[in-house]
Amino acid sequence: MISTQVSRRNFAARFATFLSGFGIAGVLGKAAAAAPQNKEVQKLDYDGKPAGKGFITPVIVYDGVVYIAGQGAHSHDSGEIPMDIESHAKKVMENVKLVVEAGGGTMDSILQLTVFLTSIDNYDGLNKVFKTYFPNGGPARTCVAVAALPGNSLVEINCTAAVVRK
Repeated sequence: MISTQVSRRNFAARFATFLSGFGIAGVLGKAAAAAPQNKEVQKLDYDGKPAGKGFITPVIVYDGVVYIAGQGAHSHDSGEIPMDIESHAKKVMENVKLVVEAGGGTMDSILQLTVFLTSIDNYDGLNKVFKTYFPNGGPARTCVAVAALPGNSLVEINCTAAVVRK
């Protein structure tokens, strides 16, 4: 009987009623509603300009979050890249940096990364390069091995980041 009277939900409801009696809840609600929020979906290219009509958009910004499409070693450049994990990882991380910054984020504002490797044997080589891009500590990360990636890339990364500048 006591547990139902002292539940968190019950407490929260009684506390909210108490605050509303003093008008505090209304003030807090107005402050939260006054916070600027961009609810417009922005589809951007690699330069941070409005994207065209392509079926894959490299950068999407919505409500203060940057979403980037998977970046491989050949995603933004068709030049030749040596077929080793360090070269591919460096090129991919440069692509990630480019698109995150195009959306208003920074490497330190990356919240989460998903990494796809064509061979789990490349994990240590990836981490060697990865550490150089995140000297202040890395984001949450998932890494999986896959059978193959587009463009013969050894690694592909997609991520989400917080917008920290306009």
